[in-house]
Amino acid sequence: MGAAYEEKAAAYLKGRGYHILKKNYRCPLGEIDLIAEENGYLVFVEVKYRRTSRLGTGAEAVNANKQRRISGVARWYLMEHGMCPCRFDVVAINGEEITLIRNAFECR
Repeated sequence: MGAAYEEKAAAYLKGRGYHILKKNYRCPLGEIDLIAEENGYLVFVEVKYRRTSRLGTGAEAVNANKQRRISGVARWYLMEHGMCPCRFDVVAINGEEITLIRNAFECR
């Protein structure tokens, strides 16, 4: 099910001018759902889906621990591919509603 929502998020981002570079990038430290380019920035994107907000929203699921993990994977990617300006975005899908949070957190 996660792959379907990652595809939905990728299509959403493409419609907003993002160029998707990689899906499900993996390294020994973990995984990043999407890596994209937008307006000269390399964007690491976490996609979170929640059917309902009963247990919290998708955005709330990207807590400090998740942010640290994503940051580590991003550093690994940058070491492999070269340093460049980057940021971390979150695509929260709550039911049928999609919310993009640009620059959602700083590298931890």
